[in-house]
Amino acid sequence: MKVAITGATGFVGSLLVQRLQREGHKTVVLTRNTTFAQKVFPSEAFPNVEIVAYTPNASGSWQSVIASCDGVVNLAGEPIGEGRWTPERKQEILNSRKLGTQKIVEAIANANSKPSVLINASAIGYYGTSETATFDETSLSGNDFLAQVCQVWEAEARKVKDAGVRLVILRFGIVLGNGGALGKMIPPFKLFAGGPIGSGRQWFSWIHVDDLVNLILQALTKPEIEGVYNATAPNPVRMADLSQALGQVMNRPSWLPVPAFAIEALLGDGAIVVLEGQQVIPKRTVQTGFEYKYPNLQSALTQILN
Repeated sequence: MKVAITGATGFVGSLLVQRLQREGHKTVVLTRNTTFAQKVFPSEAFPNVEIVAYTPNASGSWQSVIASCDGVVNLAGEPIGEGRWTPERKQEILNSRKLGTQKIVEAIANANSKPSVLINASAIGYYGTSETATFDETSLSGNDFLAQVCQVWEAEARKVKDAGVRLVILRFGIVLGNGGALGKMIPPFKLFAGGPIGSGRQWFSWIHVDDLVNLILQALTKPEIEGVYNATAPNPVRMADLSQALGQVMNRPSWLPVPAFAIEALLGDGAIVVLEGQQVIPKRTVQTGFEYKYPNLQSALTQILN
């Protein structure tokens, strides 16, 4: 295959490119920073990777590279868990997903030889937050800021169907691996200062990064995969259980909670990302026959940390 990827230098994207390289596929990395991308994917180690400069929110000559690709994976978007959600920051979070997806769909629509599939990231923030409800792919959307962002994001992606292209929307849970959210949780545990964040009762719907990459590859290669799928493990946990499991695997105590007010002081409205959660079940994903390497949190953490 030849696959175009946005967000390729990120936590998930870089591992996806590595996997495609190992399996002999060609990758077109669409990036705002070609110098950085060349450091992440040096040509001697990644001979099948083509690096192309693009402007996510603007049409341009970069769009022509889409025509030669078999599939497109759109992972780009401003990080949601870093810094306070000022009005300007919220606009950046929304626009990066809305306009970025809009321009990818435009490129596909204008291509003479169209890719067969667009795999578009979304997030389980689509469902809103709850300590009591359980959500699957058929559940209605929430009405908070992240839910609204996901609705707009997915609506732009759906326009690719007008061009006759198969669409797969993957609603990502919290991705666990060497980096990402887990990378920020590990240091306090190493210092014997780890513990649950906030009440500890909020749900934590997660997926091991290896399973997520496998899920993306399945979506690329199986034409029967179409529509919305939750990219989460089948066994979500509460934050307190995550902290306990992390402490056990690291052989560290996990009793020192991080109070909600401390997170709110640091992140403002953005604190919702860690203080509130949702219990998400990957019902449709399981129905496809997808086999998780890490269906349980303990096995996932053990693999990552050891």
